[in-house]
This record gives sequence, C-alpha cells and structure tokens, in this order.
Amino acid sequence: MPLTFDAPAVLGVLVSGTLYVRAARHRGWPPGRTTAFLAGLATIVVVTCSPLAVYDTTFFWVRAVQTVTLLMITPLLLALGAPIRLLLDTVPARWLRRHGRGRVARALTFPPVVTVVLVAPVLVLYLTPLYDLTLRSSLVDGLVRVVLTGAGFGYFWTRLGLDPTPRADPHLVSVWIAFTEVIFDGALGLVLWLGPLLAPAHYAAAHPGRGPDPRTDQIIGAGVLWIGGDVAGLPFVVALFVRWARDDERRAKQIDTQLDEAPASALWWESDPALAERFRRR
Repeated sequence: MPLTFDAPAVLGVLVSGTLYVRAARHRGWPPGRTTAFLAGLATIVVVTCSPLAVYDTTFFWVRAVQTVTLLMITPLLLALGAPIRLLLDTVPARWLRRHGRGRVARALTFPPVVTVVLVAPVLVLYLTPLYDLTLRSSLVDGLVRVVLTGAGFGYFWTRLGLDPTPRADPHLVSVWIAFTEVIFDGALGLVLWLGPLLAPAHYAAAHPGRGPDPRTDQIIGAGVLWIGGDVAGLPFVVALFVRWARDDERRAKQIDTQLDEAPASALWWESDPALAERFRRR
C-alpha cells in the first residue's frame, strides 16, 4: 500500500500533541478529551500521509474525502479536546482573557459570521480557479488545508461550548447553523454533479488508466461532499442535542432547588426565577 510523508503536517501534529499531553498531565484532565484531541491530530496524518495523500492529485473523489475530513471530522475531534480551556489553565494568557469576550471577539463569533466562515472556504475552493491551483502548488494546497481546519474548528468551538467562548447563544442557533450547512452541502454537490468538470486537463493527464473516468470521478466526489459532509456532521448534532438536554435538566434542578428554599408564604410564581423578573417589571 503506497504511503507518502508530509513533513510540515507531521511536525505540526507532533508539536501540538506533545504540548497538549504535557499540559494535560497532572491536571486531572479528562482522558476522553485527550483521546479526542489526539484522534483529531491522527486524522491529519491520515489525510496527509496515507494513500489518500498519494492519490489526491489523481482522483477528484480522494480530494473530496480530504476536504470533508479536514472541515468536519478533524475540527470536531480537536474541539472535543477543549484545547483553549486547557491553554487557559496552563498559561496566564492575560491578553486572551482580557480580549476573549470583547467586541471584536463577539462580532467574529456572531452566528451568521460563523456560518459564512464555515461554508465559504469550500464554495471558494470548488467554484473558483483555486481548486486547480491547489493541484499545481503544494504551498497553496497546504494553506487551503489549514484554512479548512481552522474554519471547522471555529465552528465547533463556538457551537459545542466546551471551551470558553465570547458568546453564549441558545442551542437552537446551533441547530439552524447545522441546517444551513446541510443546505450548502447539497447545493455544492448538485453543482459539481451536474456542472462542468474541474481541472479537466490535469485529471486527463494524471488518470492512471484504471478507476473511474473523470466524469464519474467527479460525480463520486460530489456525493462525498454532499452526503459525506452531512454524515460527518451527525455526531455533532447528536452531541448538541445531548448537551441541550443536559442544560435543560440542570436548569430545571436549579429552579426546583430555589423553589424549595423559598419562604412557605411566597407564591410559587414569585419564586420562579423565570417569572419573578417579569412580575417585578410590572
């Protein structure tokens, strides 16, 4: 089975993994978070050093698998590792603590902005000459991969809420963003399925004489970006609803505790935190 070696990617993975493990050691850090973060780093190695990397300039569908992995799978696993919380627990990070909830940070994590940051890189990649450039330049290809991973991490970081975030949006907002991402996945898949071939000259010259022809290759890749992107996002949707249910249960327990501690002569709606403020306004 052919393999390749991407030195910058492997070096970045080793440095990130080493720093994370050293920071998590002796801090009572949950093992599940460490496992998730290291698994996210492992997906980067798979994308850059496995047969996927060997054939990523030969078949369109292979590069589509890489895109889905770097945008949806790798960032989700990294975000599940809560690296920002670990960073804040490890180093002073005074600048980050001071500006982490400032106006700029809140504006950049505004839900519509997060949505655009998530979907725009893929649309630009496949609907502009950038895609053909990534096939010819390893530097541009590497930068695009970094952008995809960063865009995905920004999305999952703000939506999961395991790390401190500048905003505290309702869980329903995350559901709508996920739904919007599904719509854009479908639109892009249809465009690639029914539209003209991307980089036809490159794939005609690179075709090894076996495997799908360029048209079938692009149709398969369109399906990977469409259906694969939605399937890859399912674990996040499940995690989102689980967290939503837990937050509601926690809030219900807090309300019950406050009601139990209220004076016996008080009316129940005057003790309910959600209703008391409304009655005070009136």
